[in-house]
Amino acid sequence: MISVRCTVQSAAGQTVADERNVRGEFNRREELSMVYRSQQATKFVIGCGLVLAATVAGGLIGSPAALAAGVPPAFTQGFSEIVKKVTPAVVNIAVTGGGGESGRRRGGLPPGGPFGGPPNGGEEPGGGDLPTPPPMPPGPPGGHGRPEQSAGSGVILDPNGYIVTNNHVVEGATQITVTLSDRREFTAKTVGTDPKTDLAVIKIDAKDLPSLKWADYEKLAVGDLVLAVGSPFGLSSTVTLGIISALGRGNVGIADYEDFIQTDAAINPGNSGGALVNMNGELMGINTAIFSRTGGSEGIGFAIPSSIAVDIVDSLQKTGKVVRGWMGVAIQEITPALAKSFKLPEQRKGVLISDVNENGPSAAAGVKRGDVVIAFNGKEVQSVSQLRNLVARTMVGKDAQVKVLRDGKEQTISVKVAERPSDELLAKKEAAPPKEQGETIKLPDNVLASLKIQALDNAIMSELNIPAKTTGVVVTGVEPGGPGEAAGLQRGDIIQEVNHETVKTVDDYLKAANKIKKDELAVLLVNRQGNSLFVAVNPK
Repeated sequence: MISVRCTVQSAAGQTVADERNVRGEFNRREELSMVYRSQQATKFVIGCGLVLAATVAGGLIGSPAALAAGVPPAFTQGFSEIVKKVTPAVVNIAVTGGGGESGRRRGGLPPGGPFGGPPNGGEEPGGGDLPTPPPMPPGPPGGHGRPEQSAGSGVILDPNGYIVTNNHVVEGATQITVTLSDRREFTAKTVGTDPKTDLAVIKIDAKDLPSLKWADYEKLAVGDLVLAVGSPFGLSSTVTLGIISALGRGNVGIADYEDFIQTDAAINPGNSGGALVNMNGELMGINTAIFSRTGGSEGIGFAIPSSIAVDIVDSLQKTGKVVRGWMGVAIQEITPALAKSFKLPEQRKGVLISDVNENGPSAAAGVKRGDVVIAFNGKEVQSVSQLRNLVARTMVGKDAQVKVLRDGKEQTISVKVAERPSDELLAKKEAAPPKEQGETIKLPDNVLASLKIQALDNAIMSELNIPAKTTGVVVTGVEPGGPGEAAGLQRGDIIQEVNHETVKTVDDYLKAANKIKKDELAVLLVNRQGNSLFVAVNPK
């Protein structure tokens, strides 16, 4: 008979009364512990950061029978040695002012923020709408009369006091206090932050500190055992167990640059910035976020992988900023309808280039709108997030070999990667010149009949903040429940192509639209707030 028992460690600085309350709650839960039995198969009980294995064919995990059945060795000997190695390098971070998990509740941010909706288009992000991460409950509240406080975790990467954490933990902080595993406290200063990956580096004035080394990302595999270490709810040195449940998670809507490790190790508020380690005690990633209906852990957690964090942290530590590579293209995922329109293979590998910056390196190299990027520097491209990260990590000034599919034929184009301009510069728009008032156009009887369009004029360009020199026709209305709405078209979208025919005027639009039969789909090139994307409109 094996029973499940849960223990907690109170956070440093909590009052005795708080500590008793926490222990009392968990003692109550202990009384409800269940007994698990099995004589037929191996069952693993995971809870409260404790993993227990039931009997295997009448024997315990450590028996020869269990070993012969392929039970991972870690289960036979426990994880104490790994924990002893890792926990001294994981710290508690208390923040006064902004930042922290109580200061920035996940899911309560506006779209485009680290824990709001996905980024809104732009250069080399692409994406598509995904569910917004749910709100997370705050960490332990501050005492009466004290400034607002919040808490997170961090990992020591350098014996001289350099610590990596999440940007959202320390963003806007007026004071950062780091508590080590031996309960020593230090005031930290921010070395550098990178909101686009949600990473930050802080430093404390200390020497000869325990630290962790980065794991080799290429050796990670789905199913590998992992430990998450941090300070959930302010409870320092908390360890939970899980596996890697997925790799390369992008378009989650947490940061601009995403390639997350997904894990079912329990991650809760306060775990942000903590360590995700392998069975060698090496740092695989920085725990960042969860998806949850309740705000608590439900087995879907995300960590920033070492493949991204290594370069970012090194740059922040040395220069306090991050320099990223830039191709000067807008990219998007390939849907079945777009694949059909562009006559692509059924497997739909690669990502679609929806726009090319006329002043960027891709335009100079000969990359065209409609090209499909299938490989970058010899690595096969599977998703928008992957290509975006590959480009960002490429050294500025280096020639990248970009393999594209154009008109059904493969070709390799050499693109000299440039430094990514600032968001402000990329979003810069010229004032629109005056244009004559246009009239609403009656559309042909086909899949585009659900759209109201008109020629661009000065009034509507000013109203919708449409950049100057923009050509095409503007969508002024979308019929509710129609094919246009189903495709995601919006008022203010500028239609610049219809089934790959260029549209500059209303006459251009009508000529192209009249060629579409009632039962045929239409592929539109749309300019939305300065960003180009292809939209497939399917007939009902």
